[in-house]
Amino acid sequence: MHFSTPLALSSGASLADYKLVYETYGTLNADRSNAVLICHALNASHHVAGVYADEPKNVGWWDNMVGPGKPVDTNRFFVIGVNNLGSCFGSTGPMHINPATGKPYGADFPVVTVEDWVRAQARLADALGIQQFAAVMGGSLGGMQALAWSILFPERLRHCVVIASTPKLSAQNIAFNDVARQAILTDPDFYGGDYYAHGVVPKNGLRVARMIGHITYLSNDSMAEKFGRDLRNGDYQFGFGIDFEIESYLRYQGDKFSEYFDANTYLLITKALDYFDPAKEFGGDLTKALSNTKAQFLLVSFTTDWRFSPERSREIVQALVHNKRQVSYAEIAAPHGHDAFLLEDPRYMNTVRAYYDRAWKDMNGGRA
Repeated sequence: MHFSTPLALSSGASLADYKLVYETYGTLNADRSNAVLICHALNASHHVAGVYADEPKNVGWWDNMVGPGKPVDTNRFFVIGVNNLGSCFGSTGPMHINPATGKPYGADFPVVTVEDWVRAQARLADALGIQQFAAVMGGSLGGMQALAWSILFPERLRHCVVIASTPKLSAQNIAFNDVARQAILTDPDFYGGDYYAHGVVPKNGLRVARMIGHITYLSNDSMAEKFGRDLRNGDYQFGFGIDFEIESYLRYQGDKFSEYFDANTYLLITKALDYFDPAKEFGGDLTKALSNTKAQFLLVSFTTDWRFSPERSREIVQALVHNKRQVSYAEIAAPHGHDAFLLEDPRYMNTVRAYYDRAWKDMNGGRA
């Protein structure tokens, strides 16, 4: 969908002309009350569920969660996935042409925030005639967007589902993001963000950035169980190549990422992560930041998620309880680390399913 009305950004810049790519599943009902917005995390997109006829291997990133008969049941709900501004999967971003110059935006694409994404999503909802979502839902960075929806547009969602997320990044998280950005910024092929004009990609920087990020998505237990200290070739090679299976795995993930993800997009999205802090305008008081929310909430965390630990979800729960909001909280004992929000743990799936069952019954006067 194309938008020609300028979008004012948190930085003071604006986007005068942009497009948002989105994907829908299920059927919007007559009174447009069954819409669910799914917000994506760092390297995901609008392609939330299902497969394309011409790309049968391109499975939606939350296909285990969204679809007919699944926890977010598209036989009931009309689900929308939106690709965020600054991304490299179709919505306007650094790879697109800047109408002011006739060249790709590159490093000139403005820094965007979680709140900017939410305001853009609200414009899309307006254009689709959706005044209120049945729910806004996301995991990780997507959970930040869901939380921002409840603050910025409290009347426009009945339920807010925040999974494996946080009210703000810790210093350690910001540090990981900066090291990843430095890997990209110092790659000789980065060219100050204008590598498109040189016909190259800063692959080495992207590889290292992804390897750093991927380490934080896994738990120590899951890495130990999957790889341990297993050697790739049976014995030490006494060099600086690949000795251990975990090294091979991380390099594979880095290589794969560098083939499809844009470096400028990586910089933008990690900055959006760093900047998210709704309590900042309230002297650090999260209870005050959430005081105008009206939605009902579900929060889910995972015990081995050390990137966005359960303690951070509990901070949100506590602030909501202080505001006398209706909130459900599940802390799942799962071994997979932060990536658990993408996996099919039965307790997790059943928790989300039960919550959406209740939301559906509430919509229909208690009838299933």
